[in-house]
Amino acid sequence: MRSNLFRQLVWMAFYTFWASEISILVINQRKLPFLLQMMLRDIRKNYQHGILNERDMAGNPLEQFNKWLREAIDGDELEPTAMSLSTVDQHGQPHSRMVLLKEVTNEGLVFYTNYAGHKAAQIAENNHVALLFFWQSLEREVRIEGVARKVDEAISTQYFHSRPTESQLGAWASPQSQIITSHDVLDVQFRYYKEKFGDTIPKPPHWGGYIVSPVTFEFWQGRPNRLHDRLLYELIENKWIMSRLAP
Repeated sequence: MRSNLFRQLVWMAFYTFWASEISILVINQRKLPFLLQMMLRDIRKNYQHGILNERDMAGNPLEQFNKWLREAIDGDELEPTAMSLSTVDQHGQPHSRMVLLKEVTNEGLVFYTNYAGHKAAQIAENNHVALLFFWQSLEREVRIEGVARKVDEAISTQYFHSRPTESQLGAWASPQSQIITSHDVLDVQFRYYKEKFGDTIPKPPHWGGYIVSPVTFEFWQGRPNRLHDRLLYELIENKWIMSRLAP
């Protein structure tokens, strides 16, 4: 009798404990959106790494950009050449994605991609694009607006053959922006082209570079109290004109 009573008490205690835990979990799940919003509202950083003075800026924004890019490369940035590329489709819908900067010339900034993907189709429709760099450790941002066009085929071919073999094969294996059933499709294609080409891999005809010829640069430096520095360069009648913008 006492044994049965003891077992009943144990089960009651066990049930009471887990019922309370489940109730707390349910209540917390209901509160999660509110708690998350409260947490997001409290996340902020008071920037104080540096300042921007007009007298310290280069007259040519490409020169200034190269200076900042070098400082980002030499610093602690994980992906200093990563940039957001924004395009607009035929319906006026903006699209953004990350690409890697591969060259800076006197004419502009170069990146490479699949000419059969969404971004290439959107550039063909409207070649006005925007680029954005953010270097967190330096508390800096560079916004660039410009016009994109394909680079010469010879330049694309030369760069393609400088890439690692696996990256060259990947350019063949991936039908960029197309719907696929699973990642296995890419693995099968990769093995197929590896066997087909061996060590000599030609550049795919649907792959190559774009150069973005800038018409505006904005250099942004984080400052305390959200009173950031913003210096804008605009190309007006083939001359770069600098002005300061309020944050």
